[in-house]
Amino acid sequence: MVERYRIDLQNIVDRFEAAREEPAGIECRHFFSGAAAYVDGRIFMSLSPAGLALKLPTAEREKLRAAGAGSLRYFPEAPVKKGYVVLPDDIAGDHEALAPLIEKAIAHCQEDRTT
Repeated sequence: MVERYRIDLQNIVDRFEAAREEPAGIECRHFFSGAAAYVDGRIFMSLSPAGLALKLPTAEREKLRAAGAGSLRYFPEAPVKKGYVVLPDDIAGDHEALAPLIEKAIAHCQEDRTT
């Protein structure tokens, strides 16, 4: 089951990378009960039973929350991962809507060296 998340996340990454002029060098690995995508050794996106989550700046997270995004908890009793949002299915499943958010998550991850 966990391998399915890694494969699905890798498919999202492959589609994203294919549309870029220059690859971002994203690596997908198992992470808790799902998978995580890393750039420069840092997680910026995950796919798990909680959903597809991106690490984004505060203003972007707030916009997405207004569009139905939720908070990220990897386990029911786990603390909320404050820098992340779980995307609603309509955004997570729409490559045109998702690609610019992945770009923002990568840029944010590369800028934010505190977490």
